[in-house]
Amino acid sequence: MRIERQSELSADEEDAWAGLLRAHARLVRELDAELTAAHHLPLTSYEVLLKLARAPGGRLRMSELAEAVLLSRSGLTRLVDRVEREGLVERRSCQDDARGQWAVITKPGLVRFRVAQRTHLQGVRRRFLDRLDADDLRQLGRIWRSLEE
Repeated sequence: MRIERQSELSADEEDAWAGLLRAHARLVRELDAELTAAHHLPLTSYEVLLKLARAPGGRLRMSELAEAVLLSRSGLTRLVDRVEREGLVERRSCQDDARGQWAVITKPGLVRFRVAQRTHLQGVRRRFLDRLDADDLRQLGRIWRSLEE
């Protein structure tokens, strides 16, 4: 049996897909620039601090953190190197796994995160959430959940 594939997207499909990509790129670029200008904290570093601040004990294994921030292990290692040099995160050995390491948010890292969080959430609201009504938000939430399955 031969499976036919469409060689091109329909206009609606193209609008939906390209719109998602453009909106994501613009939002990430603008939110990153805002955090960097206001707090000298790129969005990627903010995301690491966010995941650690929300984790029990302020720590995650490096492999868990890489998965949580959607980076490869090597990409996360380079990122953690940078935030560690700034004193925002420290690495600790895992007691139960000699090869494993924890990334742990430091007190200065938690303070910097909380200050930057206000700026970030204001930017998310202004650039995204405030442009949608309650029905739009529910529908988008439903859409994103359906794509995760």
